[in-house]
Amino acid sequence: MKRFVLDTNIVVSGLFWDGPPRKLLAHEPAVFSRHTSAPLVEELEDVLSRTKFAARIALSPLSIRQLVEAYLQSANLVIPHPLAGIAPDPDDDVVIGTAVAANADLIVTGDGGLLSVEHYLNIRIVSVMEALNLILADR
Repeated sequence: MKRFVLDTNIVVSGLFWDGPPRKLLAHEPAVFSRHTSAPLVEELEDVLSRTKFAARIALSPLSIRQLVEAYLQSANLVIPHPLAGIAPDPDDDVVIGTAVAANADLIVTGDGGLLSVEHYLNIRIVSVMEALNLILADR
């Protein structure tokens, strides 16, 4: 079973909009295991709390906390490996560090800077479409 770390942008997109990120989030845990870390959970809470998402949250039957908790029920929490200087944006190093700690196969992101890294150690950094294609290929 492949091990994935989903970047916050993928989780938020999957929670609020139809499309590839939602399809990825909808896969059963038996298809791939999701991994995250406290810094990524904090970022998710921060992003969901932004004014631009207030209308989406208002339409949801779940609060921000409940959305985060629902995501956490399908993810394994790890302590990120400390890394610096890997990604163009230093904030993305925690995503890579989370993947290292999780012994992940893939980081799934829509972030162009993080995608530009392409891989770190044995971890591929891919778009959501690439991740969905890999899941289909494994079946």
